[in-house]
Amino acid sequence: MSGTTTAGSGSVRTAGSPWRNWAGNVTSRPVREVSPASAEELAEAVRRAAEDGLRVKTVGTGHSFTSIAATDGVLIRPGLLAGIRRIDREAMTVTVESGTPLKRLNVALAREGLSLTNMGDIMEQTVAGATSTGTHGTGRDSASIAAQIRELELVTASGELLTCSEKENPEVFAAARIGLGALGVVTAITFAVEPVFLLTAREEPMTFDRVTSDFDALHAENEHFEFYWFPHTDNCNTKRNNRSAGPAAPPGRISGWIEDELLSNGIFQLACSLGRAVPPVIPSIAKVSSRALSARTYTDIPYKVFTSPRRVRFLEMEYALPREAAVAALRELKAMIERSPLKVSFPVEVRTAPADDIALSTASGRETAYIAVHLYRGTPHRAYFTAVERIMTAHGGRPHWGKVHTRDAAYLSEAYPRFAEFTALRDRLDPDRLFANDYLRRVLGD
Repeated sequence: MSGTTTAGSGSVRTAGSPWRNWAGNVTSRPVREVSPASAEELAEAVRRAAEDGLRVKTVGTGHSFTSIAATDGVLIRPGLLAGIRRIDREAMTVTVESGTPLKRLNVALAREGLSLTNMGDIMEQTVAGATSTGTHGTGRDSASIAAQIRELELVTASGELLTCSEKENPEVFAAARIGLGALGVVTAITFAVEPVFLLTAREEPMTFDRVTSDFDALHAENEHFEFYWFPHTDNCNTKRNNRSAGPAAPPGRISGWIEDELLSNGIFQLACSLGRAVPPVIPSIAKVSSRALSARTYTDIPYKVFTSPRRVRFLEMEYALPREAAVAALRELKAMIERSPLKVSFPVEVRTAPADDIALSTASGRETAYIAVHLYRGTPHRAYFTAVERIMTAHGGRPHWGKVHTRDAAYLSEAYPRFAEFTALRDRLDPDRLFANDYLRRVLGD
């Protein structure tokens, strides 16, 4: 990088090399990069970009597989906007700077005896990046991370700092919790929290037929249920997380390392590399690896149960379906793989969420099941993802905003009853499309 100047304690610099996302499938070359150290500095960077006729995008850790954060204008890096602003124990909320990684937030909350109610299975993302794209875990009653937002602060295209909640600018709050970076730049988020609690995780192998036959019951009987199906096999691994009175009984240091690091990352990395080099061996590897994970039960604080390390890089597509359509779609997916020449090394992940009231949430207005497919980075993905997408869209699927898909505004305006509400708000807050890029033009229209 060259041409660095400082503004306050932040920095502005001419971009000297391309930006790439975590998976390596998206590249962009911004004109300059800005690392603001305060909401005021960020607002000034937005105003200056507008004066220079440059578009603005913010990037967190680059964990989206779409080009949602790509720009040829000004790239805002929020790394200096990190940390907890305040904890309100009376309201049971925490206000956190937008660039704070979820991992840092979770560790800090645990130290204070607090926790989020639900979360996704990785915690590398920044809080703003995770919520803006609709990151979620699995839950019968508790919804996505964005659904836990009680207030947010964002800089609009005019450089105004706007505070939004159910009471203040409620129409913006209704949409901006999952704003796709289209309404402004989020500078701080206030989350609902609760006293830290214990979860007992029960992981158990199960056949595909049993999981799909009992899916409704498994969902109803557990606070958090998910499972992975291993293509080319009839094997699944299920995970049931439920609140526990304790005592805490975390995985043993050695057994936990074997399961979470050696098997799920180290050996899986080798298996994926071999499968990419020699695709015909993938079904045999799948049969072995799907049997390697044994049943286990452990009890720990939430973020240590909900999340796990993900060191093997991949591409992902995920669709949100009406929950009642999930089993039929999954059976169609299995049949499609079995009759095709495709060789799929990654398991298929299935999770659930209750309906929520966020305009562009994938669970907006309906009980939801998520089906996610992955391929090892560098593996040709188009044939598999196209075939999966055909099945998901036939069931009224909504694509995850941060994961690979080909849907456009024409499709999405039919999939989301409140789509026009969101785009009308965008017209009001960003009429000149300061925060636009090619991805937003495709999914929201212009």
